[in-house]
Amino acid sequence: MDTPIEDLSYVVRYGVTRILGEFTSRGFTPLPRGTEVIVRSERGHEWGTVLSTATEQTRTYLGTTEGHGRIVRLPTLEDEAERTRAGLSEKAAFDSCLELIRERNMQMQLIDVEQVVGGERLIFYYVSEQRVDFRDLVKGLAKLFHVRIEMRQIGIRDEAKLLADYGDCGQPVCCNTFLREMPPVSMKMAKLQKATLDPSKISGRCGRLKCCLRYEYDTYEEHRKEMPPVGATVVTKQGTGRVVGVELLAQKLIISYEGQRQVMTDSKDVLTVISAKSQKPAPPPREESANEGRSRDQTSKDRPRREQKPRSDGRPNPRPRKESEFNEHPDRHNREDSGEADSPDPQDS
Repeated sequence: MDTPIEDLSYVVRYGVTRILGEFTSRGFTPLPRGTEVIVRSERGHEWGTVLSTATEQTRTYLGTTEGHGRIVRLPTLEDEAERTRAGLSEKAAFDSCLELIRERNMQMQLIDVEQVVGGERLIFYYVSEQRVDFRDLVKGLAKLFHVRIEMRQIGIRDEAKLLADYGDCGQPVCCNTFLREMPPVSMKMAKLQKATLDPSKISGRCGRLKCCLRYEYDTYEEHRKEMPPVGATVVTKQGTGRVVGVELLAQKLIISYEGQRQVMTDSKDVLTVISAKSQKPAPPPREESANEGRSRDQTSKDRPRREQKPRSDGRPNPRPRKESEFNEHPDRHNREDSGEADSPDPQDS
């Protein structure tokens, strides 16, 4: 009596965007890694490649507990021929869509075209900095190919995932091999790892910071929290010194002792951390001035009057007026200031 073959689940990579999913197989012998299969996904029949057997660890990595579909069959000669025809159809669809985009002067860049097995659907991938109304474009494409048209807007990093081949390290780009999601990368990660800040050397094929800067960042951050920072004052067996450099992965410190002597010291040899930051000289205490707290008017009254120089025409300088004089005869002084002379009253004559 033949023993029934047990149903197994596999992690399969499928689609032009290299989607990862768990697919069940029924009636197949165990499939080794790298086996090409035809799977049934939510988009239809597609080509896929078996990566591994599905386990609880792979489900945690994929972030799902449900399968994406099932493995339909192993590829046949007809599937191979259909794959070749699909490649030619995708190229023709790409050229036709590019021409329609130019006719309509649409602000979008066409990246790639994918045809689902069986010709059930055409998927167009494009990049655009703004929202695009492609309803008229979809009508034109559906009229040409008589299939279901789907437009997918992707980012710059997704563009590299579709088109890039090898990175600066000589290996296939990570986004096109094993990365399921592109993690965020910041310049802070490059500075912490003491990588060069030259954009041409730390940028990937997409023009953004390389994804590999994210891989070791957690380790660097963990070591940074355990070691005293630059500028800290520490005590070791060799004396008291100040940290002037840190080698995070080697877990070593460059300590400057008295006499400008710098020594590479293991972080385990640090006995005590006196201060976590370099001590800056405190500013001198502010002296309380004699005029502090007094009003501006009172201070101006106490200032000595500036000596007046003699006039060039030989006439004496006018006598400085007192405040009381202005208060007693305000009208007269206003006239004098304006240059008007007192005229005799006709009644007094």
